[in-house]
Amino acid sequence: MRAAAGLPAASHVVPHAVDPAPAPAHPAGLRATARLRATHNGRATTVPLLHSDGPFHLRRLRPRGEWARVCVLGAMSAPLGGDRLALDVTAEARTRLEVTAAAATIALRGPTADPATYDVRLTVDEDASLRWLPQPLISTRGSTVHQTYRVELTAGSRLLLREEQLLGRTAEPPGHLSTRLTVRRDGRPILDQHTVYGAPAPAWDGPAVLGDHRATGQFLLVGPGLDAPPAAVLLGDPVRGHCVLAPLADGPALLATAVAPTSARLRRLLDAALARVSGAEIRPGVRPGTPR
Repeated sequence: MRAAAGLPAASHVVPHAVDPAPAPAHPAGLRATARLRATHNGRATTVPLLHSDGPFHLRRLRPRGEWARVCVLGAMSAPLGGDRLALDVTAEARTRLEVTAAAATIALRGPTADPATYDVRLTVDEDASLRWLPQPLISTRGSTVHQTYRVELTAGSRLLLREEQLLGRTAEPPGHLSTRLTVRRDGRPILDQHTVYGAPAPAWDGPAVLGDHRATGQFLLVGPGLDAPPAAVLLGDPVRGHCVLAPLADGPALLATAVAPTSARLRRLLDAALARVSGAEIRPGVRPGTPR
């Protein structure tokens, strides 16, 4: 029985490729897809489609200015081994949409050692803005999760996407976590990144990857008007964690990647990197993920 709960390597960039078809769900696993669609009615952004499913309960929040806001709440423990979970979010033309989460997502082994899949699909249409600001994904001992982000943008789309991972709870080794982020702009790939952490991945905790750090994450900022730094910017130090802010080759886009000993320190590094970006209309007025 699933208990009620809250939501939330080696690293390399790989050429764009078509992902293989997902494996079928284990008989003990859960298959669920939640859907969210925002549209503009000529005056403001509205959310006519809000379909909750499985562990995902989608709740409208009070709008803030021109931004419609939705929070993802956890209705049960997930992902567990064998689960096939998906979130499908579309921001139609001219909309302003922010999606947050109430709590971290905790990946657990569950009744089977089969991997769980967690697929997030984000579509941002012309002159639309999406802030995707979830809480961390926590990889616990014995869990196996394959997480994918598939993002489709147009030339006039604006996106702020943040993802964070915490490898193990206090004094606990992590499970096996792989994440893939694929971003296409006007049909052209601008980022295709694959990271893998936890045994049996080789060297994920070596000095060239995480070392002693157990929190890792990044934000991606895409959109017209970005004032990108001419070269990569390094923040932090070896003990308290590092963050690198760098422009992508096929912009306008910026990627900040950080590693840190704790999730709180990771968030501070990402916040500091975001504060260095000017000309970003999509940047929140408060720290990303902070309750409002």
